Amino acid sequence: MAEIDKTAHLLMKRFGSLESQRATWESHWQEIGDYVVTRKADITKKRSPGDKNTELMFDTTAPLAAELLSASLHGMLTNMSTKWFSLNFRDRELNGNDEAREWLGSVEEVMYQAFARSNFAEQIHELYHDLITFGTGVLFIERDDDFQIRFSARHISECYVSEDDNGRVDTVFRKFKMPARAVVNKFGVTNVSQKILKREQENPYEMVTLIHAVFKRDERDITKIDAGNKPVASVYLDPEAKAVLSESGFDEFPYCVPRFLKSSYEVGYGRSPSMVALPDIKMINVMSQVTIRAAQKQVDPPLLVPDDGFVLPVRTVPGGLNFYRSGTRDRIEPLNIGANNVLGLNMEEQRRKAIQAAFYVDQLLLGQGPQMTATEVVQRTEEKMRMLGPVLGRLQFELLQPLITRTYNLLSRQKAFEAAPEFMRESDIEIEYVSPLAKAQRQGDVQSMMRFLEMLSPFAQIDPGVLDFLDVDGMAKEMIKVLSIPATVVKGDEEVAEVREQRQAQQQKQAEQQEMMQTAEAAGNAAPMIKAVQQ
Repeated sequence: MAEIDKTAHLLMKRFGSLESQRATWESHWQEIGDYVVTRKADITKKRSPGDKNTELMFDTTAPLAAELLSASLHGMLTNMSTKWFSLNFRDRELNGNDEAREWLGSVEEVMYQAFARSNFAEQIHELYHDLITFGTGVLFIERDDDFQIRFSARHISECYVSEDDNGRVDTVFRKFKMPARAVVNKFGVTNVSQKILKREQENPYEMVTLIHAVFKRDERDITKIDAGNKPVASVYLDPEAKAVLSESGFDEFPYCVPRFLKSSYEVGYGRSPSMVALPDIKMINVMSQVTIRAAQKQVDPPLLVPDDGFVLPVRTVPGGLNFYRSGTRDRIEPLNIGANNVLGLNMEEQRRKAIQAAFYVDQLLLGQGPQMTATEVVQRTEEKMRMLGPVLGRLQFELLQPLITRTYNLLSRQKAFEAAPEFMRESDIEIEYVSPLAKAQRQGDVQSMMRFLEMLSPFAQIDPGVLDFLDVDGMAKEMIKVLSIPATVVKGDEEVAEVREQRQAQQQKQAEQQEMMQTAEAAGNAAPMIKAVQQ
């Protein structure tokens, strides 16, 4: 018990340090929540479930732009209707082996099926939305008994993170709440405090605050494979009792913590398009509020009413009647407040364009118009990819790579894959990203090769020897790779070699037959001449 208390004290001290480091971000996140994503605006403000949370929002430009960008990233990076990753061997010779490629293809199929069965689609969308709004997304990946894997997008308000010397997040403390009965069921009667047991008996639905600490173990016995010596520690804490509820571990870091943008001097958390556009977002909300009041005054203007002669109050409702003394010039008339609001509307439109630019709306809405040529479509797509290229690089490193690696390892430990052939069991596997966004970025390579062939064609007509510079097989393989042609429709090196041998043998046979026919024909033509000479 003393050792457990010591562990709890140490981890609570670490949590306090992470809590103080995050404090400067919370007010920023709260403003983002108030103006961009109101359903997650519980950072420093604590609302009861069901309370209205849109009291500060008068313009929806930013929320709609954030939804567009998050949905676009989902479709361009992890679209479940298309392949968005593939597996290859680092040993290039194995990639040409039919048996090895077939095994890798079966592994990919199992992984895609696991993603489809799980809640991946809904949770990854939440992650992208957190990236766009708060700048930092947190995704927890764990084993599931029913669907093999389960994903959970954690709210940034719950998470406290830190990173290693390489800039990758390796520590996540999550402060969350659970019903008292769920706490007792999860950790057992003997492991929870008496206060929690009392709450569970008196009000089983009362919420209890817990802390889940996940971090790399600096000290462990690598010869042991028990939960307490795994590379990544998992410790549940009761912060009120300052006690450990359970201690276990993971074989690899279970969190993916991508950042949309990140300053080199800031540790842990990232920045987002919402933060860039926040001044314009706040301004347009104020301007919209003023415009609404101005419109109300124009539709229902204030009235000029004489200060005498009226017995009843002024009725401003439609069809209202107001009586005044007959024979006087006194009358009720609207107050001229000026109906020209063009300047305000122009300023609002400028702010909307600035907000949309921060969320890449112009690039995302570049579509294929009816009059657009294929070249124009390619050029616009390349422009879109250039704008999102830096974001793609960070997301590949901080999201896609750990996501795919973690999923592969979880399925492998569940024996979900077929046994690998003996000759390739020690071979390393690498990830290739074949999402629409990644493929679009590599389209430039294909275009360069095609332009090179077009430029080389005139020279080949002068001197065919210039074609010796081309490795046609290499170009074909590169196009297959860039265009992400499925391995099932592409022949391996061994099969190609066999086909070429058969073709060469057939051509040689045809040449021999043609030679024999020519010889026979020549002999037939020479027969009369020989006969004549003999006579």
